[in-house]
Amino acid sequence: MFQVLGGRARLLAPGGPVVLQAVRGRKSRHDPPARSKEGRIQRLEFKEEVLRRRYEEETGSMAEERARQDAAEHRVLMAWNDAENLRLLKIRQVRVQKEALEAEQRKQEVILQREQEMQSLIEAKAQEVMQLEEEAKNFITLENLDERIEAALDGPPSNYNYAIDREGRVVKQTVLE
Repeated sequence: MFQVLGGRARLLAPGGPVVLQAVRGRKSRHDPPARSKEGRIQRLEFKEEVLRRRYEEETGSMAEERARQDAAEHRVLMAWNDAENLRLLKIRQVRVQKEALEAEQRKQEVILQREQEMQSLIEAKAQEVMQLEEEAKNFITLENLDERIEAALDGPPSNYNYAIDREGRVVKQTVLE
């Protein structure tokens, strides 16, 4: 009744050909493991349990010793770190004091320099005032206005008609003279 051609089964029926595909059956998710494999699974679980117990025994006793060693090493390193921090603190304090002294010296130098500049400025202004007072003696004021006019009229006549040549000599000859 079934005829298989090329991996396909054909049902011989008068109504027409029905094609069935040959499929290998799979085990469902809920089926238990085969009896032939149960021994393997039990051996693997036993081996795994033995290895876990051995690891716990080795690491358990060694873990305590390792923890003690780590704690001792940590104490030593913390003591070294504290000593190093104290040493660096002293160095930093010395440096800060030195920088503070240098800053104070620079500040004093700046103050001294400003005082010297101020003193030289005062002296320059005093000299300028003295010079202006000296020049003020020759100024024309209301009191000496008549005297200055008489002196200008009585003085020698001035001739502003002259020339300067290329070498810088003054030529006072004019056509009228």
